[in-house]
Amino acid sequence: MVQGQCRRMLYSIFQRRKTGRFQLSNVCGGLTQANGAVTQQNRSFYNTNKHLSAKDSLQPSEEKVGAFTRIIEAMGFTGPLKYSRWKIKVAALRMYTCCVEKTDYEEFFNRCHMPDTLNSWFLVAQLHVWMCLVRMKQEGRAGKYMCRYIVHCMWEDVEQRGKVMGITSAALKEDLRSMVENFYAALFGYDEGILSDDHVLAAALWRNLFNRNCEDPRHLELLVEYVRKQVQHLDALSGEELLLTGEVSWRPLVESDARSILKPLSPVYNDEGL
Repeated sequence: MVQGQCRRMLYSIFQRRKTGRFQLSNVCGGLTQANGAVTQQNRSFYNTNKHLSAKDSLQPSEEKVGAFTRIIEAMGFTGPLKYSRWKIKVAALRMYTCCVEKTDYEEFFNRCHMPDTLNSWFLVAQLHVWMCLVRMKQEGRAGKYMCRYIVHCMWEDVEQRGKVMGITSAALKEDLRSMVENFYAALFGYDEGILSDDHVLAAALWRNLFNRNCEDPRHLELLVEYVRKQVQHLDALSGEELLLTGEVSWRPLVESDARSILKPLSPVYNDEGL
């Protein structure tokens, strides 16, 4: 009798799960359809929550490593990588140099009405560093190792620039502490924005790049367009060449035809129209 009650209870649970899954698929389908309608009204290219790249769908999130590598990395050390660590460090330094030297900061300051200060320079630089981090994290353990060294190069450069500008050590130490907190907060905000729609990305740019001081929405629209096209441009570059050379190029802030490099995919519906 107890076995019969268990069977009936398991059967009822299975039925509820099956029904719940069916209802959930209908709800998700409705959201997808509604989101597609919204996408038709807005710019389809700059809405990346529906169009994932090939690397997002095909590349595994983690590499298969041995037990010894997992143990030493759990202890805080770096295991064997695909390429030499020295080559990766050199490539990371070159990639950070591209973020600093190939970016027209004067154009950013003029078009976005930003003051010409060390903090404004850092906010623009960290935006480009973040885009490089997003790209290199797709390259497995070697890419993540390169990301750590890119960030290390950035802080070394910020500290050196502060000393050249004559900032005292106490003030520079306090500024660096504030910059570190803002940097990692900006990473979370930008990551959420690039995976969401333009509204979320614009909010992240307003908080982090403009310091909540932007009265012209056209400036936000320009930066959202810039980030979307730049991330897609970096996705089209070869991962092996980036790991070995670190050379990246940036598309201009303002372009006459700032459309996608790749044609966005049209929404796919099932037989029920969802």
